[in-house]
Amino acid sequence: MTVPAATASRQDMSAAYQTLATLYNALMTGIVLSLVTRRGADTAREFVFRHFRRQHHEKFLPGLKKLGLDGQPAAVACALYHYHSNALGGVKTEYWRETDRKAWVRYPPPRWIWRGTAACAVPHPVNEAMLHGWHGHNGVSLGNPRLGFVCTGMITTGAPGLEGYYHEYDRPLAPEERVRFVTDERMPQVDLAQQPRLDTSAWPQERLRRTYRSYAMEYVRTLMPTLMELLGTAEAEAEIGRAARLIGMQLHEETASALGIDADDAPAFARYMTALLAAQGEDVTCDIDGLRATVRQRGWRLMRGVGFAREEHVPAALRAWNELWIGAALAHDRFMPVTLAGDPGGEVTWTIG
Repeated sequence: MTVPAATASRQDMSAAYQTLATLYNALMTGIVLSLVTRRGADTAREFVFRHFRRQHHEKFLPGLKKLGLDGQPAAVACALYHYHSNALGGVKTEYWRETDRKAWVRYPPPRWIWRGTAACAVPHPVNEAMLHGWHGHNGVSLGNPRLGFVCTGMITTGAPGLEGYYHEYDRPLAPEERVRFVTDERMPQVDLAQQPRLDTSAWPQERLRRTYRSYAMEYVRTLMPTLMELLGTAEAEAEIGRAARLIGMQLHEETASALGIDADDAPAFARYMTALLAAQGEDVTCDIDGLRATVRQRGWRLMRGVGFAREEHVPAALRAWNELWIGAALAHDRFMPVTLAGDPGGEVTWTIG
């Protein structure tokens, strides 16, 4: 019996979007923590810096235009960009425009990227690297050397979330001045009812969750090539694969329950995979034959258009990403074999059971 992805989407794609985002959020966090514990804070900091700088180059200027912010004063445009783009991804944010040259953005707890207890294990310099990678480069990308970011609080120091303001100074800033950290300023309390709103009132819940899913997918699309370049092919594959397997095992029960899957046989796991791959936008089908199943995916939409530095990075990334499903399968039924075959440029298949 062949179950097309369209069938899975009709069951509850909204839940599948949310579930996939949960997995990918945890994968990003897990890789950072794995780097901290296995390779040290310096390596983790460099990864976070490169990750967010890559995202900045890919997303910032196109995002400003898409959000209609490219005509705003530089400080205001930057604060509003982070406020709106993160809110669309499901991250809690606040905004306050103090002047045309000074605008605040705040990310209250819980911090999206450091899910749950992970916030207790993230070294402060690793958290800072996110700001150096993205926020401190906004002025450079805008061609405004006077624009910098002042961080006034971070959750890794016990502050109630991440907050700070973009400030346009009277002189060009040196590279080391583009991000400053102070402890004697706080963003004023804002009236949440008066915060700026994008016109998403007509969006159905499914569209909002699809946007949230895409936000999490972008982290995976960025972390793969970034870590491959930082550590080399084999080492990156091992690090990503190890974290992915652990995340798959740890979150399988929660994610399967969210999808309404409670059986522990191979067909049930195949339906689990098919629902999540379909939520990712993959062209996927599920063939069930008694107590065995085959999941087929044509191409690999998740990594489509990603600029890997070397050709060998693509199959290595596929094998590492596959460990997410291997981990989930081990939690589903540790005796159930799952075999990957194929090419991400053509068809990828999983034989289950």
